[in-house]
Amino acid sequence: MARGDRGAEYGKRRAERQAARDIAGHIESWCEEHPRDDERWESCRDDFGLFCKTYHPGRYELPWSDDHLRAIAKIEMVVSGGGQYALAMPRGHGKTTLCETAAEWAILYGHRQFVVFVGSTDKRATQCLESIRLEMVTNDALAHDFPGVICPLRALDNIAQRAGQQTWGGRLTHVSYTNDEVVLPFGPDDFQGHEGYGGIILAVGLTGSIRGHKRPRPDGVTVRPDLVILDDPQTDASAKSVTQNHDREALVAGAVLGMAGPKKKIAAIMPCTVIKPGDMADSLLDTEKHPDWNGERSKLVYQWPHEEKLWDEYGEIWAKSLRAHGDIRDATEFYREHREQMDAGGVVSWPERYNSDELSAIQNAWNLRLGNYPVFMAEYQNDPLPDDDPSDYDLDADAIMQKVNGLARGAPHGSAGCLTGFIDIQGNSLWWVVAAWAPDFTGWVVDYGVYPDQRGRAYYSLRDLRYTLDREFPKAGLEGQIYGGLEKLVPILARKQWKTPAGAVLKLDRLLIDQNWAQSTDVVYDYCMASRHSNLLLPSRGHYVGPRSKPIDQWNLKRGERGGPGWRISPPSRRVSRFVTIDVNLWKSFVAERLLTPMGDPGCLSLFGKEPSAHRCLADQCTAEACKVEGDEKGRKVGVWKLLPNRDNHWWDGLVGAACAASIEGCKIEAEKQAQGKHGQKRSLQSALKRRRPSGKSFSAMYRERKNKR
Repeated sequence: MARGDRGAEYGKRRAERQAARDIAGHIESWCEEHPRDDERWESCRDDFGLFCKTYHPGRYELPWSDDHLRAIAKIEMVVSGGGQYALAMPRGHGKTTLCETAAEWAILYGHRQFVVFVGSTDKRATQCLESIRLEMVTNDALAHDFPGVICPLRALDNIAQRAGQQTWGGRLTHVSYTNDEVVLPFGPDDFQGHEGYGGIILAVGLTGSIRGHKRPRPDGVTVRPDLVILDDPQTDASAKSVTQNHDREALVAGAVLGMAGPKKKIAAIMPCTVIKPGDMADSLLDTEKHPDWNGERSKLVYQWPHEEKLWDEYGEIWAKSLRAHGDIRDATEFYREHREQMDAGGVVSWPERYNSDELSAIQNAWNLRLGNYPVFMAEYQNDPLPDDDPSDYDLDADAIMQKVNGLARGAPHGSAGCLTGFIDIQGNSLWWVVAAWAPDFTGWVVDYGVYPDQRGRAYYSLRDLRYTLDREFPKAGLEGQIYGGLEKLVPILARKQWKTPAGAVLKLDRLLIDQNWAQSTDVVYDYCMASRHSNLLLPSRGHYVGPRSKPIDQWNLKRGERGGPGWRISPPSRRVSRFVTIDVNLWKSFVAERLLTPMGDPGCLSLFGKEPSAHRCLADQCTAEACKVEGDEKGRKVGVWKLLPNRDNHWWDGLVGAACAASIEGCKIEAEKQAQGKHGQKRSLQSALKRRRPSGKSFSAMYRERKNKR
C-alpha cells in the first residue's frame, strides 16, 4: 500500500474512533425517544421532598414522618441559602439516604457546584459516593430529565478510562469518575437541563486530606467546595476518646467549614448519631454550645405507653417465643389481643416503621428495646446511657471550666499563704502545675503547662505533641533528655516572682517531681541532689492504698521520717535524696472535693482567667479518671481511682501533687483540724473524705453545720 493510501486509511480509522467517542448522536436519539417531562422537572427544582419521592420512589416508599418533613425543610434551606444543620435521627430513618439524595438534587439543579461528602473514614465516604454514582447511571427518570449530565456518565459503561476521550460535538466533555470523585460533564450551552454541567462530588474521610480542595473548570472558572455533607463523622472508637472528639470537632470547625475559601461561607449538613454522652455529635447538637449548627434530635419513641405490666408480660413471651420458635409469633399474637391497652399513651415518630412480623411501630420499638437496651437508647433514641460504672465523684469538665476566678495568669490570690508545684514526667515531655493555697486549703490554679512549650496551641495530648524533649535534646538519650528538661524548667519555676493583684511577691515554697515514671527514678534523684534549688525540690512516689491496705498515716515513723495525712517523707541516704510517698487515692479524692466545692466556699479550688474555654484541655484531664468507693470487712471505705481508656491525666496528677505539697507546707482543711478521736488520736484525712459529699456542699460546710447543731 502506497504511503498516501496508508495515510488516508489511518485518517479514516482515526475519524471512526473519534466518531465512536462522540456522544452527540447518542444523546439526541435518547432525547427523541425519552422526552423530558418539563412539568416534573420544574416542580422539583425548589422542592427537595418532592424530588426524593419523584425520582427515587423505591427509596422513599413510606409516607414522611413529621421528623422527616422538618429535616427535609432544613436541608432545603441550607442547600438553597447556606448555613449549617446537624440532625440526629434514629438508626434506619434514612438520614444518610436523604443526604445522598440532597447531593444529587443540589448538583443536578445547579444549586451547588462542588459537594464534598465527608465520612468518618475514607472508606465510608467513598461508599456514599459510589451509591450516588450508581443511582445516577441506573435511574431512568434522572436520565429522562437530566440527559445532558446523566447520559455522558452512562456512556462510559463503568469504564473510567474512557472519560478522558469522550467528546460531545467534537469537544471533550471532561466527565470523570474515580473512587473518590465524580465530575459531571460539560456540554453545549443551549442544551436543555444543563444546570449541573461541571458539577463535582468529592469523597474524603474527616481525618484524611480535607484541606486545599479547588478545581479549575473548562470554562476557566476555579471552583471550591460550597456544600459539605458530614455523614456520621465519628467512629465508635473516637466517640470514647475525649482527645479524638476534640480533634474532630476542631477539624470540622476549621478545615471543613473553611473549604469554601476566604470571604465565602460554606453550606453544611451533618447527619449523625450520638454514641456516647459528650461525644462530638452530642456536642455539636447542643444548641447552647453550638447554636450555629441548629442541631435537632429526633427519637424513635417520644412517649412510651402507659400500660407497663402488659408490656413486661410481652417481654417474657417475646423471649420464650424466640427460644421455642426462633421468631416472635407468640409475642405478636399476645400484642394483637391486647393492642388497644398496650398502645394507649404511646407516641412514636414514624408510625409506618415496623417489620412484616410486627403489627405497629410501638411493637417494633419495644422489640428493639428488648434486644439491647443501651444500643436502643443510643442508636434509636439519640440519648445514650451514661457509663455502666460511673465515678462516685461526679466531676464534669464543663463545670470545672466554669470555675474561673478572674485573676490573671501567674497571679496568686492575695489570701494565698503558700505556693506549690508539681512536675509530672512523661518521657518526651514534662507536665507542670503551680497552685496557690490559703491556710484553710482554699486553692487557686495559678499556671500550668508542658515543657517543651507547645507554642500557642490551646488543646493537645501526649500523643500529638509537636515539640518534645527528644527534639529539644537530639543528642541525648532518654535519661539525658529528662535531666536536660528539668534543668531548663525547674529554674524558670523556682526563680519566678509570682505577684498578687496587690503587688505582693510570692515564690514557690515546694516543688514535687514525679519519679514513678519507669526510667525517671534515678534521674530525678540525681537532679534533686545536684540542683541549686535542692531545698525546694522533693521527689515524689505515688503509692496505692486500697481499702485493705494500711493507711500511710498508720505506718510507724522511722528515724528521720515525718508524715502527714496521706504522705510520708523519707530521709536522704547515701544512694538517694529524701523523697515523699503519696497516697494517690486519698489525695485524688481530696482534690476532686476541692473542684466540687462551690465558688466562694472555703476549700474551693478555682482556675485563673475569665474565659472558661481556655481551660478545656485541663478540665478534660481532670475528668480522665473514675473513682469507685470500695470497702473492707471492717467498714473502712476508700475511693479507688482508675484511668479511663484513651485519656490523659498529667495535669490532674499535677494538681494532686501540688495539693499534697501544700499539706507538707502546713495547709489544713477544717475537717482535718477537727479530726480528733476521743483520746486525742488524730484520724487520717481519708476518714474525713471517705464519703461522697451531697451535691452543692463542701465537707467544711457540712462540718460547720454539725458544729452548730452541737
